[in-house]
Amino acid sequence: MRAGLIFIALIYVGLFLVIPLVIVFSEAMAKGIGDYLAAIANPETVAAVYLTLLTVAIVLPLNLAFGLAAAWAIAKFNFLGKNLLVTLIDLPFAVSPVVVGLIYVTMFGLHGLLGPWLTAHNLKIIFAVPGIVLVTIFVTFPLVARELIPLMQVSGVEEEEAAIVLGASGRQTFRLVTLPNIKWGVLYGIILCCTRAMGEFGAVSVVSGHIRGFTNTMPLQIEILYNEYNYTAAFAVASLLMLTALVTLAVKAFMERKTPRKL
Repeated sequence: MRAGLIFIALIYVGLFLVIPLVIVFSEAMAKGIGDYLAAIANPETVAAVYLTLLTVAIVLPLNLAFGLAAAWAIAKFNFLGKNLLVTLIDLPFAVSPVVVGLIYVTMFGLHGLLGPWLTAHNLKIIFAVPGIVLVTIFVTFPLVARELIPLMQVSGVEEEEAAIVLGASGRQTFRLVTLPNIKWGVLYGIILCCTRAMGEFGAVSVVSGHIRGFTNTMPLQIEILYNEYNYTAAFAVASLLMLTALVTLAVKAFMERKTPRKL
């Protein structure tokens, strides 16, 4: 039975994870390393990579701060509206990313609710970087919180209460007691947030305007190249996106190895 289950798991992983990875990298290298590097060095691709990393650099700290604060409040305290807050945190899981993009267009677009005011003050959100950042924040903000809430609930409040009784401040309690207990949850939340932010397509596609070299992220650049039958370049950018995910996982594995978990 054990051997059969392991075999099924390996077949499943091979079919849905390993083989697609191999296909992406083989197609990217189909015309040689020269064409691969030329596709990566294309100015539009470089701009897409920069915009993707910029979006992640803005979104991650904001979601991390929100996730820590929300998880701390929900797991450690009882307050009016707690169940409503939990429901609102789960809202992005229930809403299609395309619908999220349309919501932001109706709010900040030229003919949207705030569009005339933004135009009058020469502010542009839709078809610009701020719109991409806003929709990415929306679709990723539950990831850190949802990773930390159950972890904090299981850990309880006894250690924090003991630290406060012994004279520790709130900041010291969080840094020396709470944070070490949730560090792996924080790491997993960061990884999930980064990978989702880099790979988000639906919401970003609606608000970006597909302006080459300005509002195209890496997934949008892949779509454009593929639709233009430039398959080698499309797979090259896709391989770069997958490499960033693999590097993120490698960093996680390295940190876990250097800092063994407590039993």
